[in-house]
Amino acid sequence: MFARLSEASMSLDIGTMFVIASCVTSLLGIFLLFAWLQDRVQALAWWGAAYLIGGISGAIWRVGDVISLPVPSSFADVLLFIAIGMIWSAARLFHGREVQWGAMCLGAVIWLGANTMPSFVHAGTTRLVVSSLIVAIYTFLIAAELGRERRKSLIHRWPAIFVPMLHGAIFLFPVAIAGLSADGAGQGLGSGWFAVFTIEVVLYVVGAAFIVLVLAKDRNVRFHKMAAVTDPLTELLNRRGFFEAGAALVMRQQARREPISVLVFDLDHFKSINDRFGHKMGDATLHLFATVARKTMRATDIIGRLGGEEFVALVPGKLADAMAAADRVRRAFAAASAAPVINKVAATVSIGVACGSASTEIETLIARADVALYRAKSNGRDRVEAADDTMGGAVPAKPVPRALRRPILAVARPAA
Repeated sequence: MFARLSEASMSLDIGTMFVIASCVTSLLGIFLLFAWLQDRVQALAWWGAAYLIGGISGAIWRVGDVISLPVPSSFADVLLFIAIGMIWSAARLFHGREVQWGAMCLGAVIWLGANTMPSFVHAGTTRLVVSSLIVAIYTFLIAAELGRERRKSLIHRWPAIFVPMLHGAIFLFPVAIAGLSADGAGQGLGSGWFAVFTIEVVLYVVGAAFIVLVLAKDRNVRFHKMAAVTDPLTELLNRRGFFEAGAALVMRQQARREPISVLVFDLDHFKSINDRFGHKMGDATLHLFATVARKTMRATDIIGRLGGEEFVALVPGKLADAMAAADRVRRAFAAASAAPVINKVAATVSIGVACGSASTEIETLIARADVALYRAKSNGRDRVEAADDTMGGAVPAKPVPRALRRPILAVARPAA
């Protein structure tokens, strides 16, 4: 089979195929840079620049076989390894991780160092093995970075892992060829493989470009979806986002037959903070509370801002767990707002807690917790109160309509 593959591959002009591969890579690089100008995803700029550098590397390598260029013989190889390192950095930037400049250039540095040894310069097999290992290692790192993001759907994640992994495995094949050639078993196979290898490179750069564009588009869609359900000031869920996420949590709790709790927060004397220090300081206090709540509560808890200084959280679990979580937030916010290096205004929060079965409507639990919040305000503020009618699985009377609930409760509530 390998003999037939070699014979068929030899009928292809490897030099011409290499020129085609360089042109395709460069064109894809320009395309990715245009995509970056449109979407402003930094990873696209890095990926496109890497493709252009890779295309230039191929052009220098090909032209150097025809005419003498005023550059070192290893210059094209160094550019290639830098380009591959940049693609790895682009994969890191996709997920918000920093560029590791030393690791990105390590392959090029190793190659430059090896080329200072005369024995390495004239050892074709050794050069083949070292270059293949460098490319394969970077490619496996790219696959690892693209596969580390767990928020992508499986249909988007597995090609991002599989394509680079396959490419890295193919780059390891020359190592096996070198081993076969050492005892003569690989004669003829190596030259035939290079034609197949060139075709694979073209397919890989096209496939990788397609994958990176899909990932960028997926990220943009997710960003816009999050913007539609996120409060811009506090970066918490807005009312729409909270009830959408809450419905999903309720369904999970119903499947597990476990209770669910609601925490309603209201910053104490918030109107006086705005009146005395201005709305800018009031916004800073709201942002501080949102940060404290997000860091203090669990990742499974859902936190949102209903409006003004009123926040709400949905917590899977019993009343005791919800009360403990509420008190942690209360104490953490009081400590953070009292620290002069963080905030200039000492603020506190009152919290009402209600618990019920997962079949209880969220609006009903919020109404119960709101009554408990009213009691916390009346009893001195900066405290946590539980709803009197909170009883594990009881379903209360029909809730107040959402459009009327907040204004009605606000009438009976004392000044914040």
